[in-house]
Amino acid sequence: MALLEVTDAAFSYKENEIFKELSFTVNRGEIFCLLGPNGCGKTTLLDCILGIHKIIDGQILLDGKNTSCLRSGELARHIAYVPQYHERTFPYTVLDIVKMGRAAYTGRFSAPSRLDIKIAEESLERVGLLRLRNRPYTQLSGGEGQLVMIARALAQRTPVIVMDEPTAHLDFKHEMIVLETIVHLVHNNSLTIIMATHFPNHAFYFENNRIKTTAALMHNKRFLEIGSPLEVLCESNMQKLYNVNTRLISCWLDDHSELRQLIPVSTVV
Repeated sequence: MALLEVTDAAFSYKENEIFKELSFTVNRGEIFCLLGPNGCGKTTLLDCILGIHKIIDGQILLDGKNTSCLRSGELARHIAYVPQYHERTFPYTVLDIVKMGRAAYTGRFSAPSRLDIKIAEESLERVGLLRLRNRPYTQLSGGEGQLVMIARALAQRTPVIVMDEPTAHLDFKHEMIVLETIVHLVHNNSLTIIMATHFPNHAFYFENNRIKTTAALMHNKRFLEIGSPLEVLCESNMQKLYNVNTRLISCWLDDHSELRQLIPVSTVV
């Protein structure tokens, strides 16, 4: 049984149809990369998986259970969320932000327990930021802030983490740190990652790091193609998906593995 199974899912905002007939499965220790142009419905699909929106047709099964039958608190113990941007309006400490990931396990009027604090500290340690536990969250860099969001998701102790463009707005180094952190977590904790991204090369990176990766190309309310990065991330599909001419190149790394990358050349006139 797949950990997450989406079958013939459809969603509309009143008369505005966003997507239809979307089907895919994701198992433990796998990464599902959702690609497509702005406005194609990637975030809306993630919101449906998170239970924020209800699909109007089809079903979403989590460990064999229909998510429409799960209360928000139950769902929060199975799926965590990492946004592409988090508003920093109050100088909570880094540890306080991560402790918020324990909300699904804490009573409405209860304070975090010693166990909750321990789990939050362990989550910070797993992303390499325990040293910043007492720093105000508002004083972090963009890359550090995104790692704190990943730590908060880890504190929920869920088998699935949904990430919406987790490297958006990051510099070259912090983008790599986030990708390396994702690889480490999947390899060492068998987490399942469902991730929207604008960068096809992210899927190649995960595949090159020996993670079972699926790339789904969202186009005209459906999946244009779905399969392994090697199968679907090609020059012709990039032209259909983004109206961009690309070149697929490859190089051999020091560990004798082959790394593939799509290089944008020009927009299609």
